[in-house]
Amino acid sequence: MQKFLLDLVAARRDDPGDDLLSAIISARDDDERMSENELVSLAFLLLLAGVENVAHVIASGVLTLLENPALDRDRITDFVEELLRLAVPAHFAIRRFPLADIDVDGVTIPAGDTVLLGMASANRDPSRFPEPDRLDPARPDRQHFTFGHGVHYCLGAPLARLEIRIALETLFARFPDLRLAVPAAELPWRASFRSHALKALPVLLG
Repeated sequence: MQKFLLDLVAARRDDPGDDLLSAIISARDDDERMSENELVSLAFLLLLAGVENVAHVIASGVLTLLENPALDRDRITDFVEELLRLAVPAHFAIRRFPLADIDVDGVTIPAGDTVLLGMASANRDPSRFPEPDRLDPARPDRQHFTFGHGVHYCLGAPLARLEIRIALETLFARFPDLRLAVPAAELPWRASFRSHALKALPVLLG
């Protein structure tokens, strides 16, 4: 992925287009607002968080709606929020490194160790979400960790919510008879501890 992005940045630098990456490259080259490494890291983050994660949630949302036909599709905004909690596309936040030894609930994490924050686990904490494995669009507590928290809250969260809602609303409005082309148990899932994602979602449109 790094090689792909390095090549893509070089290609856009030689032949810029009317796209976000070209604009970021121009800003970096004109004002040196970031290093080349920071530029490539930003491109990676935009691709992973801004495109891939949203695509995974949309696919999970289609599957969930097809498996639960009784869900009220007029309350798609509520459904999307519960979907984000239950089908978080990235199980872990970006790794962190403590600058000093820290104590968390009696466990010492040495300075410099890698810390992975389990967002999927936090989103299913039964002390916070009763019956955490149950899909409940009417759930009153919507303070999940899918988009992070505090200073690390995802800047693209409003856009992601909008993309997911529009995609699901539009798909089912255009294809009200949409259904799975294979049994749900046969759907292929990505074998990864980092992401919750379907490899493919074959459907019949009508």
